[in-house]
Amino acid sequence: MSVPFPDPASDDDTPARLLAEGGARDNQLSGSPSGDGAPALSVSQLSAAIKRIVEDGFARVRVRGELSGTKRAASGHFYGCLKDDNALIDIVMWKGQAARLAFRPEDGIEVIATGRLTTYPGRSKYQLVVESLEVAGEGALMLLFEKLKARLGAEGLFDQAKKRALPFLPRTIGVVTSPTGAVIRDILHRLADRCPSHVIVWPVLVQGDGAAAQVARAVRGFDSLAPGGPVPRPDLVIVARGGGSIEDLWAFNEEVVVRAIAECRIPTISAVGHETDVTLSDYAADVRAPTPTAAAEMAVPVRSELTGQLATWNGRMTGATNRHRALAGERLAALARHLPKREALYTPQRQRLDDAGDRLDRSQRHRLAVTSERLASRAAALRPSLLARRWDRDHARLEGIARLLASLDPRALLSRGYAMVRDASGGLVTTASAAREAGLMRLQFADGEVPVAAADAPPTPPSPSPRPARKPPPAPPGKGQGELF
Repeated sequence: MSVPFPDPASDDDTPARLLAEGGARDNQLSGSPSGDGAPALSVSQLSAAIKRIVEDGFARVRVRGELSGTKRAASGHFYGCLKDDNALIDIVMWKGQAARLAFRPEDGIEVIATGRLTTYPGRSKYQLVVESLEVAGEGALMLLFEKLKARLGAEGLFDQAKKRALPFLPRTIGVVTSPTGAVIRDILHRLADRCPSHVIVWPVLVQGDGAAAQVARAVRGFDSLAPGGPVPRPDLVIVARGGGSIEDLWAFNEEVVVRAIAECRIPTISAVGHETDVTLSDYAADVRAPTPTAAAEMAVPVRSELTGQLATWNGRMTGATNRHRALAGERLAALARHLPKREALYTPQRQRLDDAGDRLDRSQRHRLAVTSERLASRAAALRPSLLARRWDRDHARLEGIARLLASLDPRALLSRGYAMVRDASGGLVTTASAAREAGLMRLQFADGEVPVAAADAPPTPPSPSPRPARKPPPAPPGKGQGELF
């Protein structure tokens, strides 16, 4: 352990002398001489004196040692010890400084702690209040690297079975890197040469305090974008940084970054450092690229190669189509040679058509002749003399019927002195018994009606006015035809 204060063997101030002088000052303040007769100090006075001496003598120190008993309290403060082969000292790091650590302190890591020495009177112990903590050398960082790798690998974050294939032709590529470095220019230039794509850059710090948190937040931010939203969701994410020492690349070994890459649902490419540089982000990503430029080459194919490949496929497809068409034509021609000639197929059908036409013509002529004969016979029966004789015969029969009707007409009998007897309801009375039962009756003469009553009938009611005689219906046309009714 090294401290920036003089050697104890020199004539300068030493901790022992400072402690003695502090006691002397306390005695002087109390006004009592030193020695066995001096008044005793309280425990608090002695602790305060020691605290002042230690803090004044070791205001700022840099101590190198191995971490031991490390723990982080719920309050965010970090506690532990620094030790070497012969000694051990407690350390404490308040949560403000602990939150800015570039790595996760673990037991067995050799570090260099910078801070001030103080005492803890409650336990009569002294401790180092650490303001900054850094890994002591590349060997210690590699040890921490291997421990993190083993622990995270045991959780399955690096399983090859979880690796996803990169999209063949991503429409949108998200890049997590510094917006001002050469890395983003190399990626954009390489993408433009191969196959221009839509690129979204999420600017982050790539080393130093807060770099790991920004990288993890960027990866999770790309993963949280919704498809079809105002900001396109990337089809591929590239986490990139230029080369550097292991300390410069340490942000990409942080657990928060490794977990963000491993949990990202978008295929990722890790392109951190040069070809010989390896980080835990490379193990967590789906694909590791040796350089950022190589990541751009992996992300997209070469457009000119695609165009040439498409042209080749198009030529092969056209050639295959033409060959198939030619072969089909040859097969069709071969089959056509075995088919009968067109004339051989048409001749029988033409003969059948001619025969059918002849039979149809003969049938129509025969039907027309039969119909003509039938019409002629019907026309002969319609001669005018035959019609006239039939008319006279039918007219004579009609006149005879008319005369018979006239002779049977009852009204003709009324004109010769006969009368018809009707009851009150208009029915005919044809017998004397019916007349006695009817009582009141009407006698119908040719020129009207007269009411009458039977001898034992009630008095005769006033006679109704005579009804006019019916006019005989007009006689039908014809010679000498009388009235029918």
